[in-house]
Amino acid sequence: MARDRNDAAHLIWAVNLGVIDFNPGPVRRADLDHPDELRVDLDPTPEASWDDVRKVAMVVREVLDEHGLAGFPKTSGSRGIHVNVRAEPEHGFTEVRRAALALAREVERRVPKLATSKWWKEERHGVFVDYNQNARDRTVASAYSVRPVADARVSCPLTWDEVPDAEAAELRLDTVPARLTKVGDPSADIDQHSGSLESLLELAARDEAEGLGDAPWPPHFAKQRSEPKRVQPSKAKRK
Repeated sequence: MARDRNDAAHLIWAVNLGVIDFNPGPVRRADLDHPDELRVDLDPTPEASWDDVRKVAMVVREVLDEHGLAGFPKTSGSRGIHVNVRAEPEHGFTEVRRAALALAREVERRVPKLATSKWWKEERHGVFVDYNQNARDRTVASAYSVRPVADARVSCPLTWDEVPDAEAAELRLDTVPARLTKVGDPSADIDQHSGSLESLLELAARDEAEGLGDAPWPPHFAKQRSEPKRVQPSKAKRK
């Protein structure tokens, strides 16, 4: 498909096919092997509160700022927050995921009681910073997608000033259109803030030099070279 087909007519065409929740990949059609978006998915465990999610999001912003990257937050449309980071398409999926893992671990170091980078659910607490959303072929809901929850919440872009007091339950199919008309789209200029992942990759290299290797991948991926045992810790102890 030509790049100029990314327009309102084709959006309407997709909606006509019954698409409600759009889940795009982090790549453009011109280059499917080099993501131009790093995605931070803040996924709360059952005991975590919405306020915990908002607090962790602000720490994510702090880490991104220190590494020269601009994050664009949005509600997930459920209980979490996504932060999209436009990146120069210089690296493959493995390296982008590696940068995301380094970011997740740094957030965990700063707020260890609130955030975790642990993949296995039995080890998690608080808000899981899901680095694996950056693995190849993983997708997340797009901005302004309506989500499959009872109150028809919308994955709604926010400004960073809004994040500390934002209420996800107020951002719904019946409220977001008026908000968009009134305040505009906080993520509209994301393409003007593309940054390099080199600083996060340097952080990843430091972690690795200090003994922190790779972390588990999703189960449908082939076993990676430096990945630890792909088995739940509690089961591994019984062997």
